[in-house]
Amino acid sequence: MIEGAIFDVDGTLLDTMPTWHDCAARFLAKRGIEAEPGLGDLMFTMTPETSADYLIEHYGVDMSREAIAKGLDEEMEDCYFNFAQPKPGAMELLQDLRDAGIPMTVVTATDFYCIEAAFERLDIMKYFTDIFSCDRFHTTKADRMIFDKAKESLGSREPATWVFEDGLYAVHTAAGAGYKTVGVYDDASKADWDALQRDADLAVPDLIGFAASYGEKIKNYEE
Repeated sequence: MIEGAIFDVDGTLLDTMPTWHDCAARFLAKRGIEAEPGLGDLMFTMTPETSADYLIEHYGVDMSREAIAKGLDEEMEDCYFNFAQPKPGAMELLQDLRDAGIPMTVVTATDFYCIEAAFERLDIMKYFTDIFSCDRFHTTKADRMIFDKAKESLGSREPATWVFEDGLYAVHTAAGAGYKTVGVYDDASKADWDALQRDADLAVPDLIGFAASYGEKIKNYEE
């Protein structure tokens, strides 16, 4: 039944969400400023531009909006280029799917160059046909278009293409477009875990032993 797999990266394949969460706090600490409790939760909902505005207004950061946004980007670049690591079970699952001859690709909201750098450093790029990043296609995961583009690279049909995601809204987009979905738990999105278990075709606490535990369920899943 499974003809292709589409993977999210942050919170699904790579354990990068804590770095995203603490990005602003690290930025402030390098400038001798202590972050307030809960800053990461607040910033997580903001764009780089509105994050910069908040840091100027609430912390008195004496930098331009553009310079702050660039500084926050550099914090994340450091993560992808130097220390981001796979989540437990991710590498084993990719190898299992590759051994089974199932093509794989990526759909990510993170900029292409960051994902490419991490994948090359970790020797992950060999598993994928391409990286479909929202910045390359000027869209978001709220638009099925990016999932459809990824599917075309796999040559698979929607009902036989499985999307692995920790983000609830992306699961909704993929499911609404006819794809099968695997919801993957991540601490950063734990508030959505109940809904993810309800709305995804499968929901897993991690990817450890995924092929052994869930492979037959996917194979026998009816269109």
